[in-house]
Amino acid sequence: MANNFDPLSPTRRNFLTTTGGAIAGAVAAPRALSAAAPQTQGTPTSTPGSRRKIPIGVFDPAFPDLTLDQLVDKYQSMGVEAAEIGTGGYPNNKHCPAQELLDDPAKLRAWKKKFDDHNIQVATLSCHGNPVHPDRTIAERDAETFRRTVLLAEKLDVKVIVGFSGCPGGNPTDKNPNWVTYRWPPEYAAAQDWQWKERVVPYWKQAAKFAREHGVRRLALEMHPNFVVYNPLTLLKLREAVGEEIGANNDLSHLFWQGCDPVEVIHMLGKQGAIYHAHMKDTVLYPDKVGKYGVLNFVFEKQDLKVASDAFRAVGYGHSASTWKDIVRAYMDVGYEGIFSVENEDPILSGEVGVERALYVLKNVREELLTEQIT
Repeated sequence: MANNFDPLSPTRRNFLTTTGGAIAGAVAAPRALSAAAPQTQGTPTSTPGSRRKIPIGVFDPAFPDLTLDQLVDKYQSMGVEAAEIGTGGYPNNKHCPAQELLDDPAKLRAWKKKFDDHNIQVATLSCHGNPVHPDRTIAERDAETFRRTVLLAEKLDVKVIVGFSGCPGGNPTDKNPNWVTYRWPPEYAAAQDWQWKERVVPYWKQAAKFAREHGVRRLALEMHPNFVVYNPLTLLKLREAVGEEIGANNDLSHLFWQGCDPVEVIHMLGKQGAIYHAHMKDTVLYPDKVGKYGVLNFVFEKQDLKVASDAFRAVGYGHSASTWKDIVRAYMDVGYEGIFSVENEDPILSGEVGVERALYVLKNVREELLTEQIT
């Protein structure tokens, strides 16, 4: 069948040019990011004849009302190949009572068997939180969730843990996190320097050591606003300070609105072996509102879209399928070894519908790319 597949058939052309195109209104991004940091030489990249079929999975918070049994049945019916499972923190642990599984080997085996029986890979565990929060109770809670997740990953032979870098206060007496991105007036530069030196780097050095001791060497941090790692440069800054255990959860939805070019980001980070995970989520930008209000006018609720500059969407509903084909190709070209994990936070398309639409786009563009290498 693959030999007869025409990636440029009328149906495929329509799919690539129309999916998301009418809705996207996306702002073109600069293509200069690849020069922002040095690249490691000699990192192998794939050729069209050696493209890996990257598994497509789903992040389980999209289905908070399903039991674990219902979740694996749903995943199987949707053709999901891999799973990213929340173990606590912001994603919660609806489908993974981590401490119970650690305490009872029989429960752990039964839990894993549910995925195995449905031919679904448990690829990553996620514990997004703020382990450097100025409130010590919150910080220790989230740090403990991370440690518990590492121990569970060790038992499950899961190699990637996903989370946030966190954000401390701006000084030792702050009670709330202080996200500093602009180093003027001077007190903000001082606050940012204190954060990294006294809180962020020491914590992640300790966390990376703990993970390494338990066989986990890939900590995929999501570049997310309100945390100290929020773009590729801050990710690389932490990686340089801590070590190669630190890599990216390359969630492009947080980079589109910052003006990043997704292909440039993937090439830059991928050539350094610094992409450990990939959330697949889109962002729509509304040029008229961006022109009036700027890109920081981000909304999350459907009723606020009328004034939005940008909002999360399912894959293909912020940028066209042809853009996502370029993105998937870039991941293949840099030899990305993880999965594509659909995360749905679309204010219009409900959990299941948004996931289905994203899966449709991703499976189609993946099929086209894999078919190109044998035609």
